[in-house]
Amino acid sequence: ASCISLCVFLIISFFLPPPQPALETTEIDVDGGIDQDIFDINEALGLDLFEGDIKLDGMQERNSIIGDNYRWPHVIPYVLDDSLEMNAKGLILKAFEQYRLKTCIDFKPWEGEKNYISVFKGSGCWSSVGNRQEGLQQLSIGANCDKIGTIQHEFLHALGFWHEQSRSDRDDYVSIIWDRIRPGQDHNFKKYDDKTSDSLNVPYDYTSVMHYSQNAFRNGTEPTIVTNIPDFMDVIGQRMDFSDYDLQKLNRLYNCSSSLSFMDTCSFELENICGMIQSSDDNSDWQRLSQVPAGPNTDHTNMGECKDSGYFMHFNTSAGAKGSTAVLESRILYPKRGFQCLQFYFYNSGHESDHLYVWVREYTSAHPNGTLRLIEEIKGSPATYWQLHHVSLNVTSKFRVVFQGVRGSGLSNGGLSIDDINLSETQCPHHVWHIRNFTHLLNTSPAGTAGIIYSPPFYSSKGYAFQVSLYVNGTTNNPLNLAMYLHLISGANDDQLQWPCAWQQGTMILLDQHPDIRQRMSNQRSITTDPLKLSDSSSAYFWDRPDKVGSIASFPNGTIFMRGPGSGTSTFLTHQRLRSRNFIKDDGVYILLTMEDISHLLSTQPSVSPTATKPTTTASVTLTEKPEPELPNSCLDNPCENDGVCVIVDRAPVCRCPAGDNWWYMGERCERKGSTQENTIIAVSSTISVFVVMLIVTITTTVCLKKKYSQGKENGESRTLEE
Repeated sequence: ASCISLCVFLIISFFLPPPQPALETTEIDVDGGIDQDIFDINEALGLDLFEGDIKLDGMQERNSIIGDNYRWPHVIPYVLDDSLEMNAKGLILKAFEQYRLKTCIDFKPWEGEKNYISVFKGSGCWSSVGNRQEGLQQLSIGANCDKIGTIQHEFLHALGFWHEQSRSDRDDYVSIIWDRIRPGQDHNFKKYDDKTSDSLNVPYDYTSVMHYSQNAFRNGTEPTIVTNIPDFMDVIGQRMDFSDYDLQKLNRLYNCSSSLSFMDTCSFELENICGMIQSSDDNSDWQRLSQVPAGPNTDHTNMGECKDSGYFMHFNTSAGAKGSTAVLESRILYPKRGFQCLQFYFYNSGHESDHLYVWVREYTSAHPNGTLRLIEEIKGSPATYWQLHHVSLNVTSKFRVVFQGVRGSGLSNGGLSIDDINLSETQCPHHVWHIRNFTHLLNTSPAGTAGIIYSPPFYSSKGYAFQVSLYVNGTTNNPLNLAMYLHLISGANDDQLQWPCAWQQGTMILLDQHPDIRQRMSNQRSITTDPLKLSDSSSAYFWDRPDKVGSIASFPNGTIFMRGPGSGTSTFLTHQRLRSRNFIKDDGVYILLTMEDISHLLSTQPSVSPTATKPTTTASVTLTEKPEPELPNSCLDNPCENDGVCVIVDRAPVCRCPAGDNWWYMGERCERKGSTQENTIIAVSSTISVFVVMLIVTITTTVCLKKKYSQGKENGESRTLEE
């Protein structure tokens, strides 16, 4: 029996893959699980800066920004010093994109201009106020300063702004509790009179990204700043994004009449429907409505909360013949950058055969009347809620956006509806995670791992598979917060990828669903994969292959995979701030996800060409404009099949194969297709094969032993007779 068991064990070990270690997935907080504000970071470092984060020179007074001399040009030269952390470099470029979207302020790599901003990793987060006219002007984004709101805050100082609570009229809106301030820190709460500083005729702003938090410089546990309107106690000190009044002041100071990358927004509240036109080439029309019996019952802008308002555009597919169309075209738009992101909410109460097509009508000298180009087809089963869609455009000539509704062959009781359209010259997020019934999750989910939910699997543009985990009611150490972590997971391309994963920046954005993209105050965090980072509990690389450093997990459909350790924060957003904006709308939240390669930012230090009079720089103007690489990043001839993408890795072409939720392509040229069903069949077949082999071995062994026993018995009987 022992021999048989040993044989069976050896055979099973030969046929089956080696078992994976049952590791426990770990999650680390990039901020140590502490929600530190700018002033907490600087004080912990022992910095004694004016108002906590302002660097003063010997001559500077509070009225320094009065006058044009201390303002920057509308295009500000900058240098990203190589001392900066990679995550900070990527976030600084994202912050520049927010300035472009919401103001007329732009940033460009330094090319020898007299005055410029040098961003470096100093001790803490700080800046001077205004253009000091001193040539190189430093701005520090140190450790733990890599949050987009913090970066916006420091650049607003550089552009000429002081803290909001230092205004001359601040005592009308907040009370400073002087006996709660730490000894020696009273000077941080002084205010200046209206003769030496200008509030630009903008009301006091509790929501400003430049306002102290309620606990700034406190000595104990009680707040040092109390808002005269109690509802704003949990609002002051936000570091999510610019407030509306922040933008008003900045645009007034720099005489901005429009922003750079914003193009259009429309919520259809006005009867002119934002200058959109109905086509004469169709046989139906889009209608401006406030509700439809089959749905939607309300618009998305106001969700039915405002009387006599709340409209959307609707194409009725319950009438007319199959193939009936309705075409709605935007006004003529003029692009500047060559790439755009169209965002809108869509509601399908018709039939799954009804389709929405998004086109662009492009006008050129060769085609002055415009030519249509199909961008995306949107189809799917009807749903009882608004759904967010992003469509990437790459238009370089003047154009219109065209929405075409087409009636299908099925029976429809409703139709197709669109609302809250935004168009900007920005990059679209790569993926969208829609979490529905979010209020129920908030009310019922426990804190800790029992209340965690996971996103579907997603793939980066380089082929890395990843997933996001969300603690709805926080971790056990930080309850009443949203906690969010980024994980690499095992994917179809792992054998072709470089490991450990190097310099991929994952950005997680909780979307503020305000109808106007310029007024959104979304909350975001970015995580960058450092290939040399080690796990805290072992000598393994943190961002190595998930099947080496991860733990076994499964998708809802039962598919087994490996989930690597997570990196993020347990203080992503407090529940108070979650309810302060339009994060929850139609009882759902949207998390926008992007993972992009930022390895081109490894060297951003400017270098002076010996033959040029102006220095050149490898720092990028935007996230989409990269310096010229030494080697090509794509193949001259694409050998990849099935829409695989060819890239250069270690000077050799490598195919990045496409994959879906339950299918993928594999092989050197993406020539073989795999699926969850195929893997199941293979697993079952392997199991049957192993069982058959085990059965044959068992029978063979039993027969051999029985024959040997019989021979032994006969030999024994012969010896007995002879005796």
